[in-house]
Amino acid sequence: MSFVQSAPRLAHPYRDDRVLNAWLAHTLPPARLEAMRPDLEALADYALMAWDRRCRTPRTEPVLTQWDAWGSRVDRIALTPAWEEGPAITTRHAVLAAGHAGSPWARVEEFARVYLYHVASEFYCCPLAMTDGAATALHASGNRALIERALPHFLSRDPATFWLSGQWMTETPGGSDVGRTETVARQDAEGQWHLYGRKWFSSAVVGEAALALARPEGAGTGTAALALFYVETKDDAGAWRGIAIDRLKKKLGTHELPTAEIHLDGLPATPVGPLDHGVRQIAPMLNVTRTWNAVCAVASMARAIALARDYATRRSAFGARLIDQPLHARTLADMQAEYEGAFSLTFHVAELLGRVEHGEHATHEAALLRLLTPLAKLWTAKVSIRVVSEALECFGGAGYIEDTGLPQLLRDAQVYAIWEGTTNVLSLDMLRALSGGVAPLRQAVDELVPDDGTPERATVVAALDAAEALLGEVAADRASMEASARGIAFTLARTMAAALLLRSARWSVAMGDPRPVAASRRFLARGLDRLALPANEDDALLAGAGAAAM
Repeated sequence: MSFVQSAPRLAHPYRDDRVLNAWLAHTLPPARLEAMRPDLEALADYALMAWDRRCRTPRTEPVLTQWDAWGSRVDRIALTPAWEEGPAITTRHAVLAAGHAGSPWARVEEFARVYLYHVASEFYCCPLAMTDGAATALHASGNRALIERALPHFLSRDPATFWLSGQWMTETPGGSDVGRTETVARQDAEGQWHLYGRKWFSSAVVGEAALALARPEGAGTGTAALALFYVETKDDAGAWRGIAIDRLKKKLGTHELPTAEIHLDGLPATPVGPLDHGVRQIAPMLNVTRTWNAVCAVASMARAIALARDYATRRSAFGARLIDQPLHARTLADMQAEYEGAFSLTFHVAELLGRVEHGEHATHEAALLRLLTPLAKLWTAKVSIRVVSEALECFGGAGYIEDTGLPQLLRDAQVYAIWEGTTNVLSLDMLRALSGGVAPLRQAVDELVPDDGTPERATVVAALDAAEALLGEVAADRASMEASARGIAFTLARTMAAALLLRSARWSVAMGDPRPVAASRRFLARGLDRLALPANEDDALLAGAGAAAM
Protein backbone atom coordinates (compact mmCIF):
# COMPACT_ATOMS: atom_id res chain seq x y z
CA MET A 1 0.00 0.00 0.00
CA SER A 2 1.23 3.48 -0.85
CA PHE A 3 1.22 6.20 1.78
CA VAL A 4 -1.97 8.23 2.23
CA GLN A 5 -1.76 11.52 4.11
CA SER A 6 -4.43 12.05 6.75
CA ALA A 7 -6.46 15.22 6.33
CA PRO A 8 -6.45 18.00 8.94
CA ARG A 9 -9.13 17.76 11.58
CA LEU A 10 -10.87 20.83 12.89
CA ALA A 11 -10.56 21.29 16.65
CA HIS A 12 -13.73 22.25 18.50
CA PRO A 13 -14.12 25.93 17.55
CA TYR A 14 -15.36 26.91 21.01
CA ARG A 15 -13.91 24.55 23.60
CA ASP A 16 -10.44 24.50 22.00
CA ASP A 17 -10.18 28.25 21.31
CA ARG A 18 -8.11 29.56 24.24
CA VAL A 19 -8.13 33.15 22.92
CA LEU A 20 -11.94 33.36 22.76
CA ASN A 21 -12.34 31.61 26.12
CA ALA A 22 -9.86 33.88 27.87
CA TRP A 23 -11.41 37.02 26.41
CA LEU A 24 -14.94 36.06 27.38
CA ALA A 25 -13.86 34.99 30.86
CA HIS A 26 -12.26 38.38 31.52
CA THR A 27 -14.94 40.47 29.81
CA LEU A 28 -18.35 39.03 30.69
CA PRO A 29 -19.91 38.60 34.13
CA PRO A 30 -19.82 34.85 34.94
CA ALA A 31 -23.61 34.52 34.94
CA ARG A 32 -23.94 36.00 31.45
CA LEU A 33 -21.17 33.79 30.09
CA GLU A 34 -22.80 30.72 31.58
CA ALA A 35 -26.17 31.69 30.09
CA MET A 36 -24.77 31.96 26.56
CA ARG A 37 -22.54 28.87 26.75
CA PRO A 38 -25.16 26.46 25.27
CA ASP A 39 -25.45 28.66 22.17
CA LEU A 40 -21.67 28.84 21.77
CA GLU A 41 -21.37 25.07 22.12
CA ALA A 42 -24.14 24.47 19.59
CA LEU A 43 -22.74 26.91 17.03
CA ALA A 44 -19.32 25.31 17.34
CA ASP A 45 -20.86 21.86 16.90
CA TYR A 46 -22.60 23.14 13.76
CA ALA A 47 -19.27 24.47 12.50
CA LEU A 48 -17.72 21.00 12.89
CA MET A 49 -20.61 19.44 10.97
CA ALA A 50 -20.40 22.06 8.23
CA TRP A 51 -16.65 21.53 7.78
CA ASP A 52 -17.14 17.77 7.52
CA ARG A 53 -19.93 18.30 4.97
CA ARG A 54 -17.75 20.66 2.98
CA CYS A 55 -14.97 18.07 2.80
CA ARG A 56 -17.31 15.22 1.78
CA THR A 57 -19.61 16.84 -0.76
CA PRO A 58 -19.08 18.89 -3.91
CA ARG A 59 -19.50 22.59 -3.43
CA THR A 60 -22.78 24.10 -4.47
CA GLU A 61 -23.73 27.60 -5.54
CA PRO A 62 -27.02 29.47 -5.78
CA VAL A 63 -28.88 29.09 -9.07
CA LEU A 64 -31.08 31.76 -10.62
CA THR A 65 -34.07 30.63 -12.69
CA GLN A 66 -35.52 33.68 -14.43
CA TRP A 67 -38.36 32.02 -16.34
CA ASP A 68 -40.58 29.06 -15.56
CA ALA A 69 -41.39 26.33 -18.07
CA TRP A 70 -44.36 28.28 -19.47
CA GLY A 71 -42.58 31.57 -19.99
CA SER A 72 -43.54 33.45 -16.81
CA ARG A 73 -40.85 35.60 -15.18
CA VAL A 74 -40.16 34.13 -11.73
CA ASP A 75 -36.58 35.10 -10.77
CA ARG A 76 -36.33 32.20 -8.36
CA ILE A 77 -33.03 31.58 -6.53
CA ALA A 78 -32.13 28.13 -5.22
CA LEU A 79 -29.81 28.37 -2.22
CA THR A 80 -27.13 26.12 -0.72
CA PRO A 81 -27.90 23.86 2.28
CA ALA A 82 -26.08 26.19 4.68
CA TRP A 83 -28.21 29.10 3.50
CA GLU A 84 -31.39 27.06 3.79
CA GLU A 85 -30.36 26.28 7.38
CA GLY A 86 -29.50 29.92 8.12
CA PRO A 87 -32.84 31.18 9.49
CA ALA A 88 -33.16 28.28 11.94
CA ILE A 89 -29.57 28.53 13.19
CA THR A 90 -29.77 32.33 13.48
CA THR A 91 -33.01 32.42 15.43
CA ARG A 92 -32.42 29.32 17.59
CA HIS A 93 -29.12 30.67 18.88
CA ALA A 94 -29.97 34.40 18.95
CA VAL A 95 -27.16 35.32 16.57
CA LEU A 96 -28.86 38.66 15.86
CA ALA A 97 -31.25 39.02 18.75
CA ALA A 98 -28.43 38.85 21.31
CA GLY A 99 -26.91 42.06 19.97
CA HIS A 100 -30.07 44.04 20.70
CA ALA A 101 -30.67 42.85 24.24
CA GLY A 102 -30.89 45.57 26.87
CA SER A 103 -27.36 45.16 28.16
CA PRO A 104 -23.96 46.80 27.58
CA TRP A 105 -22.64 43.23 27.09
CA ALA A 106 -25.03 42.56 24.23
CA ARG A 107 -22.56 43.17 21.41
CA VAL A 108 -19.84 40.99 22.94
CA GLU A 109 -22.41 38.20 23.31
CA GLU A 110 -23.61 38.68 19.75
CA PHE A 111 -20.19 38.78 18.13
CA ALA A 112 -18.94 35.72 20.03
CA ARG A 113 -21.78 33.88 18.30
CA VAL A 114 -20.92 35.43 14.92
CA TYR A 115 -17.26 34.46 15.33
CA LEU A 116 -18.21 30.80 15.79
CA TYR A 117 -20.91 30.72 13.10
CA HIS A 118 -19.43 32.75 10.28
CA VAL A 119 -17.24 30.29 8.34
CA ALA A 120 -19.83 27.53 8.67
CA SER A 121 -22.56 29.89 7.45
CA GLU A 122 -21.01 30.19 3.97
CA PHE A 123 -21.34 33.97 4.24
CA TYR A 124 -24.94 33.90 5.37
CA CYS A 125 -23.38 36.26 7.91
CA CYS A 126 -23.21 38.88 5.14
CA PRO A 127 -26.98 39.50 5.05
CA LEU A 128 -27.09 38.98 8.81
CA ALA A 129 -24.67 41.89 9.13
CA MET A 130 -26.84 44.05 6.92
CA THR A 131 -29.96 43.02 8.83
CA ASP A 132 -28.25 43.97 12.08
CA GLY A 133 -27.23 47.27 10.52
CA ALA A 134 -30.74 47.92 9.24
CA ALA A 135 -32.21 47.26 12.68
CA THR A 136 -29.67 49.67 14.18
CA ALA A 137 -30.34 52.37 11.57
CA LEU A 138 -34.12 52.11 11.90
CA HIS A 139 -33.87 52.26 15.68
CA ALA A 140 -31.67 55.37 15.42
CA SER A 141 -34.11 57.01 12.98
CA GLY A 142 -36.92 57.11 15.54
CA ASN A 143 -39.42 56.14 12.80
CA ARG A 144 -41.91 54.33 15.04
CA ALA A 145 -43.95 52.83 12.19
CA LEU A 146 -40.93 51.22 10.58
CA ILE A 147 -39.46 50.17 13.92
CA GLU A 148 -42.69 48.39 14.86
CA ARG A 149 -43.02 46.90 11.37
CA ALA A 150 -39.49 45.63 10.74
CA LEU A 151 -37.58 45.06 13.98
CA PRO A 152 -39.76 42.22 15.29
CA HIS A 153 -38.90 40.36 12.07
CA PHE A 154 -35.20 41.29 11.96
CA LEU A 155 -34.67 40.23 15.59
CA SER A 156 -37.11 37.33 15.63
CA ARG A 157 -36.35 34.10 17.53
CA ASP A 158 -38.74 32.21 15.21
CA PRO A 159 -37.53 31.17 11.73
CA ALA A 160 -41.12 31.42 10.43
CA THR A 161 -41.20 35.17 11.09
CA PHE A 162 -37.50 36.01 10.61
CA TRP A 163 -36.57 38.48 7.84
CA LEU A 164 -33.27 39.37 6.23
CA SER A 165 -32.55 42.91 5.10
CA GLY A 166 -30.39 43.96 2.19
CA GLN A 167 -28.33 47.10 1.75
CA TRP A 168 -28.76 48.53 -1.76
CA MET A 169 -26.29 51.34 -2.27
CA THR A 170 -23.87 50.40 -5.07
CA GLU A 171 -24.57 51.48 -8.64
CA THR A 172 -22.57 51.43 -11.86
CA PRO A 173 -21.56 55.14 -11.75
CA GLY A 174 -20.15 54.94 -8.23
CA GLY A 175 -19.25 52.38 -5.62
CA SER A 176 -18.10 54.24 -2.53
CA ASP A 177 -19.01 57.50 -4.32
CA VAL A 178 -22.71 57.12 -3.61
CA GLY A 179 -23.31 60.76 -4.55
CA ARG A 180 -23.49 59.52 -8.15
CA THR A 181 -26.55 57.40 -7.38
CA GLU A 182 -28.97 57.31 -10.32
CA THR A 183 -31.91 55.53 -8.67
CA VAL A 184 -34.91 57.87 -8.61
CA ALA A 185 -37.77 57.96 -6.11
CA ARG A 186 -41.15 59.14 -7.43
CA GLN A 187 -44.30 59.77 -5.45
CA ASP A 188 -47.66 58.70 -6.88
CA ALA A 189 -50.99 60.47 -6.54
CA GLU A 190 -51.74 58.66 -3.29
CA GLY A 191 -48.44 59.75 -1.78
CA GLN A 192 -46.72 56.36 -2.09
CA TRP A 193 -43.06 56.45 -3.07
CA HIS A 194 -41.68 54.10 -5.76
CA LEU A 195 -38.07 53.43 -6.74
CA TYR A 196 -36.76 53.25 -10.31
CA GLY A 197 -33.18 52.41 -11.27
CA ARG A 198 -30.45 49.80 -11.29
CA LYS A 199 -28.60 48.46 -8.26
CA TRP A 200 -25.34 46.90 -9.35
CA PHE A 201 -24.33 44.93 -6.27
CA SER A 202 -27.12 43.58 -4.07
CA SER A 203 -25.67 41.02 -1.69
CA ALA A 204 -28.89 40.08 0.08
CA VAL A 205 -31.34 40.03 -2.79
CA VAL A 206 -33.08 37.01 -1.22
CA GLY A 207 -33.96 39.10 1.83
CA GLU A 208 -37.47 40.15 2.63
CA ALA A 209 -36.50 43.82 3.06
CA ALA A 210 -33.76 46.31 2.23
CA LEU A 211 -32.53 49.82 2.87
CA ALA A 212 -31.83 51.68 -0.38
CA LEU A 213 -30.51 55.07 -1.37
CA ALA A 214 -32.42 57.00 -4.03
CA ARG A 215 -32.73 60.58 -5.25
CA PRO A 216 -36.24 62.01 -4.84
CA GLU A 217 -37.51 63.29 -8.16
CA GLY A 218 -36.66 66.96 -8.49
CA ALA A 219 -33.99 66.91 -5.79
CA GLY A 220 -30.56 68.37 -6.44
CA THR A 221 -27.37 66.59 -7.29
CA GLY A 222 -24.74 65.25 -4.93
CA THR A 223 -24.75 63.15 -1.81
CA ALA A 224 -26.74 65.51 0.42
CA ALA A 225 -29.80 65.24 -1.84
CA LEU A 226 -30.10 61.46 -1.46
CA ALA A 227 -32.81 59.93 0.72
CA LEU A 228 -32.84 56.61 2.55
CA PHE A 229 -35.80 54.32 1.87
CA TYR A 230 -37.08 51.11 3.45
CA VAL A 231 -38.48 48.52 1.03
CA GLU A 232 -40.06 45.09 1.24
CA THR A 233 -39.13 42.91 -1.69
CA LYS A 234 -42.15 40.61 -2.18
CA ASP A 235 -45.93 40.81 -1.88
CA ASP A 236 -48.12 38.55 0.23
CA ALA A 237 -48.19 35.94 -2.58
CA GLY A 238 -44.39 35.80 -2.72
CA ALA A 239 -44.04 37.69 -6.03
CA TRP A 240 -41.34 40.34 -6.50
CA ARG A 241 -42.61 43.89 -6.08
CA GLY A 242 -41.17 45.92 -8.95
CA ILE A 243 -37.86 44.02 -8.91
CA ALA A 244 -36.23 42.14 -11.77
CA ILE A 245 -33.04 40.13 -11.18
CA ASP A 246 -30.74 40.57 -14.16
CA ARG A 247 -28.14 38.01 -13.10
CA LEU A 248 -26.13 36.65 -10.19
CA LYS A 249 -22.54 37.86 -9.94
CA LYS A 250 -19.62 35.55 -10.71
CA LYS A 251 -17.11 36.37 -7.98
CA LEU A 252 -13.62 35.40 -6.87
CA GLY A 253 -14.99 34.04 -3.61
CA THR A 254 -18.14 33.98 -1.47
CA HIS A 255 -19.62 31.74 -4.16
CA GLU A 256 -22.49 30.56 -1.95
CA LEU A 257 -23.64 34.16 -1.40
CA PRO A 258 -26.25 35.16 -4.05
CA THR A 259 -25.09 38.62 -5.07
CA ALA A 260 -27.28 40.11 -7.79
CA GLU A 261 -27.66 42.90 -10.28
CA ILE A 262 -31.23 44.14 -10.14
CA HIS A 263 -33.57 46.60 -11.81
CA LEU A 264 -36.13 48.50 -9.76
CA ASP A 265 -39.30 49.39 -11.65
CA GLY A 266 -41.78 50.94 -9.30
CA LEU A 267 -40.72 49.17 -6.09
CA PRO A 268 -42.89 50.62 -3.25
CA ALA A 269 -40.72 52.41 -0.71
CA THR A 270 -41.03 54.27 2.57
CA PRO A 271 -38.69 57.12 3.60
CA VAL A 272 -36.77 56.25 6.74
CA GLY A 273 -36.38 59.91 7.69
CA PRO A 274 -36.23 63.32 5.98
CA LEU A 275 -35.88 63.26 2.19
CA ASP A 276 -32.24 64.34 2.25
CA HIS A 277 -28.95 63.37 3.91
CA GLY A 278 -29.73 59.68 3.48
CA VAL A 279 -26.06 58.75 3.84
CA ARG A 280 -26.02 60.34 7.27
CA GLN A 281 -29.02 58.17 8.19
CA ILE A 282 -27.17 54.97 7.27
CA ALA A 283 -24.09 55.85 9.33
CA PRO A 284 -25.22 53.74 12.34
CA MET A 285 -25.62 50.78 9.97
CA LEU A 286 -22.11 51.15 8.55
CA ASN A 287 -20.53 51.18 12.01
CA VAL A 288 -22.24 47.89 12.83
CA THR A 289 -21.51 46.17 9.52
CA ARG A 290 -17.85 47.17 9.68
CA THR A 291 -17.59 45.50 13.07
CA TRP A 292 -19.16 42.39 11.56
CA ASN A 293 -16.53 42.54 8.83
CA ALA A 294 -13.71 42.58 11.37
CA VAL A 295 -15.21 39.71 13.39
CA CYS A 296 -15.66 37.61 10.24
CA ALA A 297 -12.08 38.33 9.13
CA VAL A 298 -10.77 37.19 12.51
CA ALA A 299 -12.95 34.06 12.31
CA SER A 300 -11.40 33.17 8.96
CA MET A 301 -7.92 33.54 10.45
CA ALA A 302 -8.85 31.31 13.38
CA ARG A 303 -10.15 28.60 11.03
CA ALA A 304 -7.07 28.67 8.77
CA ILE A 305 -4.61 28.56 11.69
CA ALA A 306 -6.52 25.79 13.46
CA LEU A 307 -6.36 23.59 10.38
CA ALA A 308 -2.71 24.41 9.69
CA ARG A 309 -1.78 23.66 13.30
CA ASP A 310 -3.53 20.30 13.28
CA TYR A 311 -1.98 19.37 9.94
CA ALA A 312 1.46 20.18 11.34
CA THR A 313 0.96 17.36 13.86
CA ARG A 314 -0.12 14.90 11.14
CA ARG A 315 2.34 15.62 8.36
CA SER A 316 5.96 14.49 8.56
CA ALA A 317 8.80 15.57 6.29
CA PHE A 318 12.54 14.98 6.43
CA GLY A 319 12.19 12.69 9.40
CA ALA A 320 10.08 14.88 11.69
CA ARG A 321 6.57 16.23 12.08
CA LEU A 322 6.06 19.73 10.69
CA ILE A 323 5.26 21.01 14.17
CA ASP A 324 8.73 19.92 15.26
CA GLN A 325 10.49 21.66 12.36
CA PRO A 326 11.88 24.97 13.74
CA LEU A 327 11.04 27.12 10.72
CA HIS A 328 7.54 25.73 10.38
CA ALA A 329 6.91 26.26 14.09
CA ARG A 330 8.05 29.86 13.76
CA THR A 331 5.72 30.39 10.81
CA LEU A 332 2.76 29.13 12.84
CA ALA A 333 3.81 31.26 15.81
CA ASP A 334 4.00 34.40 13.69
CA MET A 335 0.51 33.77 12.32
CA GLN A 336 -0.83 33.12 15.81
CA ALA A 337 0.56 36.39 17.17
CA GLU A 338 -0.96 38.42 14.31
CA TYR A 339 -4.29 36.69 14.78
CA GLU A 340 -4.30 37.35 18.54
CA GLY A 341 -3.64 41.03 17.92
CA ALA A 342 -6.47 41.20 15.40
CA PHE A 343 -8.84 39.33 17.72
CA SER A 344 -8.04 41.64 20.63
CA LEU A 345 -8.69 44.82 18.67
CA THR A 346 -11.87 43.50 17.07
CA PHE A 347 -13.51 42.31 20.25
CA HIS A 348 -12.50 45.47 22.07
CA VAL A 349 -14.44 47.39 19.41
CA ALA A 350 -17.39 45.06 19.98
CA GLU A 351 -17.24 45.74 23.70
CA LEU A 352 -17.03 49.50 23.12
CA LEU A 353 -19.97 49.38 20.72
CA GLY A 354 -22.18 47.76 23.32
CA ARG A 355 -21.22 50.21 26.04
CA VAL A 356 -21.68 53.27 23.83
CA GLU A 357 -25.06 52.06 22.53
CA HIS A 358 -26.30 51.71 26.12
CA GLY A 359 -24.75 54.94 27.42
CA GLU A 360 -22.41 53.16 29.82
CA HIS A 361 -19.14 54.43 28.40
CA ALA A 362 -16.43 56.77 29.61
CA THR A 363 -16.27 60.28 28.18
CA HIS A 364 -13.55 59.51 25.64
CA GLU A 365 -14.92 56.16 24.50
CA ALA A 366 -17.47 57.44 21.98
CA ALA A 367 -14.67 59.18 20.08
CA LEU A 368 -12.49 56.10 20.55
CA LEU A 369 -15.17 53.87 19.01
CA ARG A 370 -15.53 56.26 16.08
CA LEU A 371 -11.78 55.95 15.44
CA LEU A 372 -11.28 52.26 16.13
CA THR A 373 -14.19 51.00 14.01
CA PRO A 374 -12.64 51.85 10.61
CA LEU A 375 -9.18 50.94 11.93
CA ALA A 376 -10.29 47.48 13.04
CA LYS A 377 -12.13 46.84 9.80
CA LEU A 378 -9.34 47.87 7.44
CA TRP A 379 -6.47 46.29 9.37
CA THR A 380 -8.08 42.93 10.17
CA ALA A 381 -9.14 42.63 6.53
CA LYS A 382 -5.55 42.95 5.32
CA VAL A 383 -4.17 40.70 8.06
CA SER A 384 -6.71 37.99 7.28
CA ILE A 385 -5.67 37.80 3.63
CA ARG A 386 -2.01 37.50 4.60
CA VAL A 387 -2.56 34.97 7.37
CA VAL A 388 -4.93 32.75 5.38
CA SER A 389 -2.54 32.80 2.43
CA GLU A 390 0.33 31.79 4.72
CA ALA A 391 -1.80 29.04 6.22
CA LEU A 392 -2.52 27.55 2.80
CA GLU A 393 1.20 27.47 2.10
CA CYS A 394 1.62 25.38 5.27
CA PHE A 395 -0.20 22.56 3.46
CA GLY A 396 2.09 22.62 0.44
CA GLY A 397 0.34 21.47 -2.73
CA ALA A 398 -2.72 20.30 -0.80
CA GLY A 399 -3.46 23.93 0.04
CA TYR A 400 -3.99 24.55 -3.67
CA ILE A 401 -6.34 21.61 -4.26
CA GLU A 402 -10.00 22.53 -4.43
CA ASP A 403 -11.30 19.29 -2.93
CA THR A 404 -9.52 19.97 0.37
CA GLY A 405 -11.77 22.96 1.04
CA LEU A 406 -8.71 25.09 1.75
CA PRO A 407 -8.53 27.38 -1.34
CA GLN A 408 -12.02 28.66 -0.57
CA LEU A 409 -10.71 30.18 2.67
CA LEU A 410 -8.32 32.43 0.74
CA ARG A 411 -10.78 33.38 -1.99
CA ASP A 412 -13.35 34.30 0.63
CA ALA A 413 -10.87 36.29 2.71
CA GLN A 414 -10.28 38.74 -0.14
CA VAL A 415 -13.78 40.14 0.27
CA TYR A 416 -13.05 41.59 3.72
CA ALA A 417 -10.87 44.34 2.27
CA ILE A 418 -13.63 45.30 -0.19
CA TRP A 419 -16.92 44.75 1.66
CA GLU A 420 -18.10 47.80 3.66
CA GLY A 421 -15.36 50.11 2.39
CA THR A 422 -11.94 49.49 0.90
CA THR A 423 -8.72 50.09 2.79
CA ASN A 424 -8.25 53.49 1.19
CA VAL A 425 -11.84 54.60 1.82
CA LEU A 426 -11.61 53.63 5.46
CA SER A 427 -8.18 55.21 5.87
CA LEU A 428 -9.69 58.50 4.76
CA ASP A 429 -12.60 57.94 7.12
CA MET A 430 -10.05 57.48 9.89
CA LEU A 431 -8.63 60.92 9.08
CA ARG A 432 -12.06 62.43 9.64
CA ALA A 433 -12.26 60.61 12.97
CA LEU A 434 -8.82 62.04 13.85
CA SER A 435 -9.93 65.65 13.35
CA GLY A 436 -9.78 66.06 17.12
CA GLY A 437 -6.40 64.36 17.46
CA VAL A 438 -5.25 61.10 19.02
CA ALA A 439 -6.18 61.98 22.60
CA PRO A 440 -8.87 59.26 22.92
CA LEU A 441 -6.41 56.63 21.72
CA ARG A 442 -3.69 57.88 24.02
CA GLN A 443 -6.04 57.76 27.00
CA ALA A 444 -7.05 54.21 26.07
CA VAL A 445 -3.40 53.13 25.86
CA ASP A 446 -2.70 54.66 29.27
CA GLU A 447 -5.59 52.69 30.76
CA LEU A 448 -4.60 49.42 29.10
CA VAL A 449 -0.87 49.69 29.75
CA PRO A 450 -0.16 51.71 32.91
CA ASP A 451 3.11 53.62 32.98
CA ASP A 452 5.27 51.01 34.68
CA GLY A 453 8.51 51.86 32.94
CA THR A 454 8.61 48.64 30.92
CA PRO A 455 10.15 48.62 27.44
CA GLU A 456 6.91 47.13 26.07
CA ARG A 457 4.90 50.17 27.13
CA ALA A 458 7.65 52.43 25.79
CA THR A 459 7.39 50.70 22.42
CA VAL A 460 3.64 51.22 22.24
CA VAL A 461 3.87 54.87 23.27
CA ALA A 462 6.72 55.50 20.81
CA ALA A 463 4.58 54.16 17.93
CA LEU A 464 1.69 56.39 18.97
CA ASP A 465 4.04 59.36 19.27
CA ALA A 466 5.43 58.70 15.79
CA ALA A 467 1.96 58.55 14.25
CA GLU A 468 0.95 61.77 15.99
CA ALA A 469 4.14 63.48 14.85
CA LEU A 470 3.49 62.47 11.23
CA LEU A 471 -0.05 63.79 11.47
CA GLY A 472 1.36 67.11 12.63
CA GLU A 473 3.88 67.22 9.80
CA VAL A 474 1.31 66.66 7.04
CA ALA A 475 -1.61 68.54 8.60
CA ALA A 476 -1.13 71.60 6.39
CA ASP A 477 -0.92 69.58 3.17
CA ARG A 478 -4.11 67.68 2.44
CA ALA A 479 -2.57 65.64 -0.36
CA SER A 480 0.29 64.51 1.86
CA MET A 481 -2.10 63.69 4.67
CA GLU A 482 -4.27 61.52 2.44
CA ALA A 483 -1.22 59.82 0.94
CA SER A 484 -0.05 58.99 4.47
CA ALA A 485 -3.43 57.73 5.64
CA ARG A 486 -2.78 54.02 5.15
CA GLY A 487 0.50 54.06 7.05
CA ILE A 488 -1.05 56.02 9.88
CA ALA A 489 -4.05 53.67 9.98
CA PHE A 490 -1.96 50.51 10.13
CA THR A 491 0.30 52.03 12.79
CA LEU A 492 -2.57 53.12 15.01
CA ALA A 493 -4.34 49.78 14.62
CA ARG A 494 -1.22 47.85 15.55
CA THR A 495 -0.53 50.22 18.44
CA MET A 496 -3.95 49.61 19.94
CA ALA A 497 -3.71 45.87 19.30
CA ALA A 498 -0.34 45.78 21.04
CA ALA A 499 -1.73 47.58 24.08
CA LEU A 500 -4.58 45.09 24.28
CA LEU A 501 -2.19 42.15 23.97
CA LEU A 502 -0.10 43.53 26.81
CA ARG A 503 -3.22 43.71 28.96
CA SER A 504 -4.04 40.10 28.05
CA ALA A 505 -0.49 39.14 28.98
CA ARG A 506 -1.04 40.61 32.46
CA TRP A 507 -4.30 38.69 32.77
CA SER A 508 -2.58 35.45 31.84
CA VAL A 509 0.11 35.68 34.52
CA ALA A 510 -2.40 34.95 37.26
CA MET A 511 -3.68 31.95 35.30
CA GLY A 512 -0.21 30.51 34.76
CA ASP A 513 -0.56 30.56 30.97
CA PRO A 514 2.61 31.89 29.26
CA ARG A 515 1.15 31.98 25.75
CA PRO A 516 -0.45 35.46 25.82
CA VAL A 517 2.87 36.88 27.05
CA ALA A 518 4.62 35.14 24.15
CA ALA A 519 2.02 36.50 21.72
CA SER A 520 2.54 40.07 22.90
CA ARG A 521 6.33 39.72 22.61
CA ARG A 522 6.06 38.28 19.11
CA PHE A 523 3.57 40.90 17.96
CA LEU A 524 5.73 43.75 19.22
CA ALA A 525 8.82 42.27 17.58
CA ARG A 526 7.09 41.98 14.23
CA GLY A 527 5.76 45.49 14.50
CA LEU A 528 9.13 47.18 15.10
CA ASP A 529 11.56 45.20 13.03
CA ARG A 530 10.58 42.54 10.54
CA LEU A 531 14.08 41.11 10.71
CA ALA A 532 14.13 40.69 14.48
CA LEU A 533 14.91 37.21 15.79
CA PRO A 534 12.34 36.23 18.42
CA ALA A 535 13.13 33.94 21.33
CA ASN A 536 13.04 30.30 20.28
CA GLU A 537 10.98 29.20 23.25
CA ASP A 538 8.10 31.35 22.03
CA ASP A 539 7.88 29.28 18.85
CA ALA A 540 6.83 26.15 20.68
CA LEU A 541 4.46 28.04 22.96
CA LEU A 542 2.59 29.78 20.14
CA ALA A 543 2.77 27.12 17.43
CA GLY A 544 1.13 24.62 19.75
CA ALA A 545 -1.47 26.98 21.24
CA GLY A 546 -4.67 25.02 21.69
CA ALA A 547 -7.32 24.57 24.33
CA ALA A 548 -7.96 27.24 26.89
CA ALA A 549 -6.09 26.91 30.16
CA MET A 550 -8.78 26.28 32.75
